Amino acid sequence: MSIKTILLTAALAAFALIPGGRAADVSGQWRAEFDTQIGRQKYTFTLKQDGAKITGKAASEVGDEKHNTELKEGKVTGDDVSFVENLNFQGNDLRIEYSGKVAGDQIKFTRKVGDFATEEVLAKRVPGAATAPPRRGPEISLGPDDKPAFPPAPAGFDAKRDGIPHGRLETVEYDSKTVGVKRKAVIYLPPGYSAGTKYPVLYLLHGIGDDERGWSEKGAAAVILDNLAADRKIVPQIVVMPNGRASATVTVQTPWGEQFPAFAAFEKDLLNDLIPYVESHYSVKSDRAARALAGLSMGGGQTLNFGLGHLETFAWVGGFSSAPNTKPAAELLAHPADAPAQLKLLWVSCGDQDGLMNISQKVHAYLKEHNIPHIWHVDSGAHTWPVWKNDLYLLTQKLFR
Repeated sequence: MSIKTILLTAALAAFALIPGGRAADVSGQWRAEFDTQIGRQKYTFTLKQDGAKITGKAASEVGDEKHNTELKEGKVTGDDVSFVENLNFQGNDLRIEYSGKVAGDQIKFTRKVGDFATEEVLAKRVPGAATAPPRRGPEISLGPDDKPAFPPAPAGFDAKRDGIPHGRLETVEYDSKTVGVKRKAVIYLPPGYSAGTKYPVLYLLHGIGDDERGWSEKGAAAVILDNLAADRKIVPQIVVMPNGRASATVTVQTPWGEQFPAFAAFEKDLLNDLIPYVESHYSVKSDRAARALAGLSMGGGQTLNFGLGHLETFAWVGGFSSAPNTKPAAELLAHPADAPAQLKLLWVSCGDQDGLMNISQKVHAYLKEHNIPHIWHVDSGAHTWPVWKNDLYLLTQKLFR
């Protein structure tokens, strides 16, 4: 290759990368649907390109909230695209940075939410309102192991039934020496609860978007448990639903990036404050074989971290759609040969449309490689309550047997 050809090639490459040089055309509408720690999110980006500059808007559905935001700092350099969305969600101002690469009618974005979450998002060009393709989430790679371990719960499993005995829910306050304040928990007592009977206990943890009321108000936990008890499918058990943020000031409204230390601190609150309170105020068995820990998303990560980290306390551990706070399995079970004798049951599950699938897949892969008995259940669904309700229905039938 001549010097002239080399210089010309380099010049053309540089031209494609400088502002005003040739760049990908991103004008138009792009749609994305993806799972996050706070649930499923749907976006339509309307972009207008002027040379290397991008302006536009984002229309989004986040949980029950809908937003329309202006996009800032937008630019195109060759096939690289970036812009910023300033989103106010539940009173929190979030700076969300998008950086991606155009490939035909798709843009593969890395979406950075503040300093505490990074997600991969696939946006697809909308060719026209009449011919727009169905919105899909990011591509998820499923392997031969990634399939249901059990059939789904029957229709109506989470609907309240008349004519059966019902348990009751109590909201309690316990002294937390870990935090230095009184903290709340919701406790489910099974139908016919009696101080003359000793019960096993399931500690059931919520995700980042909820508190101690999440499982009872959104997850229909009491209804599911009542129905299972009426059908004699579960061992009578007490279920404790705590607030997984161990802090005097952090709440569900606190900006997400400020919540994570409180989620980690809950380990000590659970072990040193909540469990002793339950065992001194209710008629429960107090050995490890009578204690289970389970949770969803952020609570799923807490469950695997705290449960596998304290097998002297818990013999039953279940992580549903565990979030990125989950520690590597090799760290949680550094001595895998000891685990089979310590665990009565290890449950790992996720929805087949959940963008956090890879986290649970990695846990399963490690457990399988080291011959650690466990249940790997891949449900049909995304990062949503129908999946977690189904998990609760299936898991509780396995506990304490």
